[in-house]
Parts: sequence; C-alpha cells; structure tokens
Amino acid sequence: MGITNNPRLQAPLFGIFLVIYLVTVMGNLGMVILTHLDSKLHTPMYFFLRHLSITDLGYSTVIGPKMMVNFVVHKNTISYNWCDTRLALFEIFIITELLILSAMAYDRYVAICNPLFYVGVMAEKVCWALVLTPYLYSTFVSLFLTIKLFKLSFCDSNTISYFSCDCLPPMSLLCSDTHELELIVLIFSGYNLLSSFLIVLISYMFILVAILRMSSTKGRCKAFSTCSSHLTVVVVFYGTLLFIYLQPKSSHTFAMDKMASVLYTLVIPMLNPLILQPKEQRSKRCSDESFN
Repeated sequence: MGITNNPRLQAPLFGIFLVIYLVTVMGNLGMVILTHLDSKLHTPMYFFLRHLSITDLGYSTVIGPKMMVNFVVHKNTISYNWCDTRLALFEIFIITELLILSAMAYDRYVAICNPLFYVGVMAEKVCWALVLTPYLYSTFVSLFLTIKLFKLSFCDSNTISYFSCDCLPPMSLLCSDTHELELIVLIFSGYNLLSSFLIVLISYMFILVAILRMSSTKGRCKAFSTCSSHLTVVVVFYGTLLFIYLQPKSSHTFAMDKMASVLYTLVIPMLNPLILQPKEQRSKRCSDESFN
C-alpha cells in the first residue's frame, strides 16, 4: 500500500506532502478559529465556510499522515480494522463536504437573489439544519458501505497499489461477488454527487439571471468575481470525484485514480482557504454595494 515504490522518490515526495499537509492544517485551522472568535464573521456565509474547513481538515488528516509514514517506513502495511475505520471517517468528511458546498451555493442564491429576506431565510436554526443533516446522513452512508464491504470475503492477496483505504481499492481484493456492492457504491456515489451538484447548478442559474439584471457594471463584475471562487472549488472537487467514482470498473486505472485522489484529498483542502477567504470577503461587500 503506497503511492510509489520508487525509493528515489520517497524523500522528495515526503517533503512535498509534508509541506502541503502543514499548509492545509494551518490554513483550515486558522479559518475555523478566526470565524469562531471574530464576531463580525458570525454570519451564515462564514458559518458554512467554517464547517467546510472542518471537513477539509478532517479528510486530509485521515489521508495525509498515514501516506507520509508510508514514505519513510520499509514496509507499507495497515490492518483491516484500521483500514475500515479510516474508510468510514474519510467517507463521512467527503460526503459532508459535498453537501456543505451545495449549502454554500444556496446561501449565495438567497443573498444575491433575495437579499431582503436573507436574514429570515438563513436564520441560525436553518444554518445548523443545513450542516447537521449532512453530518448525520454521511455517517449513515459511511457506516452502511463500510460494513457492507468488510463483511465480504477477501482473497489471500492483500496488496493494493494505492495510498489510502478508499472504497474502490479494497474491492479488488474481494473473492466474493462484487456486483451488488459495486451497484450500491455507484447508486450512493451518483446520488450524492448529482443531487448536490444539481443544487449548486440551479442556485447559480438563478444567481446568473439576477446578475444579468443588475444595472451596475461594477456590481456585476464583483458578483461574478464572488461566484468564481466558489465555482472554482466546486468544479475541481466535483470533477475529480465524478472521474473516480462514476466511471465503470473496466476503465479504472489506479495510476490515474491515485493522481485524482491526491488532488482532492490533499491539494484541494490546502487551496480552499486561499481561494475562498479573500473573495468571500469581497462577496459581502459586493452584495452590500449592489443592493443598497
């Protein structure tokens, strides 16, 4: 289990991913602390951003430290129990992030399209419901898939060419019939990805209409700039997940999957605070100036 077997690449990759992980921890932990301590940031927008940082920090921590350990130890091993625990935690954070991204899109829709009703619609209870529901739902899906996977029979071979306990790599070690499990994974993956993406898409369709109706060119430019930050995160994140989970098993190559997984499990959590924080601040000013 690991990202590469080339000994010459072990030390450079360890250094690269150590820097990526440290930047991820500092950026996302700083975002959580800042949005909690600064009373000016106690708004729905920053509430969702705080929980997005929590999920980013969560699944990057599930993946990053173990992967870095694999670069410095002679033999990369992990127990079945520890693997299913990591898989369950990873799925909880990933599914939650998908739904929080869609909640953020809905928040931007209400702020731009219905600014006069924003405070009432995005009340504190509503915000908590939009965050707690994803956590509860993702926990259910994660436990269901993990238990379903690890109740099946594994073959004598116990080596996978991967760096984490994702859902798909352990399936290659199963001796049992995997058609039912593959169908379940496809259904849940498709539902989670497409339903959350549909919410984002519909929200931004209404936002686009509202922006085109603005009379101020300056307001349009600022609104487009605000949307671009969230859309950048959405496109990269959803794109890699669609690439990995919604392609047929016959077309899977673990080399390509590893590259895509590194992108969304380690690189994107590092970039999210950098992409979202400055432009979200301009988003608030944009909404205030455009609708006053």
